[in-house]
Amino acid sequence: MKNTKYVRYSAAGKTSYGILEEQIIRELRGDIFSGAEPTGKTLSLSEVKLLAPCEPSKVLAVGRNYKSHIADRNIEMPREPGIFWKPTSCIIGTEENIVLPEGAENVHYEAELVVVIGKKGKAIPEADAAKYVFGVTGGNDVSARDWQKNDLQWFRAKGSDTFGGLGPCIVQGLNYNDLLVQSRVNGEVRQSQRTNDLIFSVDHVIHYVSRYVTLFPGDIIYTGTPGNTKPMTPGDLVEIEIEGVGVLRNRVSRPTV
Repeated sequence: MKNTKYVRYSAAGKTSYGILEEQIIRELRGDIFSGAEPTGKTLSLSEVKLLAPCEPSKVLAVGRNYKSHIADRNIEMPREPGIFWKPTSCIIGTEENIVLPEGAENVHYEAELVVVIGKKGKAIPEADAAKYVFGVTGGNDVSARDWQKNDLQWFRAKGSDTFGGLGPCIVQGLNYNDLLVQSRVNGEVRQSQRTNDLIFSVDHVIHYVSRYVTLFPGDIIYTGTPGNTKPMTPGDLVEIEIEGVGVLRNRVSRPTV
C-alpha cells in the first residue's frame, strides 16, 4: 500500500494543502481533516514554501518516554505518561529558523515522532486509538534546559517562539510503532532509535490524554525523544528525520533585533 504524504505550503500568496508525490505537489481544495479534494493543479516542490503541515488547536507532548532517554540518568520508570503543553505559537515548519531568545544559553534539540489526530475524540479506548490517528510527522521539541530545571512551568523552556519544529509532511500508512527517529546536527548523527523503544506506546498516550482533554482534528502529540541530547549554538543546522516521513531542517539563530 502506498503511503500518502500531505503537505501545507504557500505559493503565489496562497496557502494550500497538497499531496506530495516525489517532487510534485497535487493541490487540494479545502481542509485535509474534512475531506479535501484535488483541484487538478500541480506544482513543483521547488516552487513552494513548505509550512508546518497542520495548524493544531492544541499541542501536547510526552516527557521521558523512551527507555534510552532515562537509562543513564538514574530516573525511575514512569507509571503514566508525563504530559505537558506547548503553545501553538511555538510551531514552525521546515527551513524556518530556531531563534534562541535572550537568556537561553543551554538549549537542546529533541527528535520526536509526532502524531496528528484525525477526528474528534474523548476517552478513547487504547484498542481504538489508531482509528483517531490521521498520520505522523516529525518534530523538534526544542528545550531550554536551565529554564526547564528552574522554572515552575515549562512555558518558556519548551514553548518559546520557534521551539516546536514540525514537518515536513504528514504521512498516512506508516507503522508508527516501529519507525526510526534520528537527529543530526551539522550532519553528525546525535540521536538514533526506533519507536519500539517507547515506554508508553502511541496508542496508550492517545488513550491517556483523551481521558482528560478532547482531541480535535489537527491536534498533535509529540511522543518523546530518545537517547541523550546536547546544546545547540547559533549557526547549527539541526535535522530531524523520521523513517518514511522525511527531514525537518532548521537553522539555529539569535534574534536579529
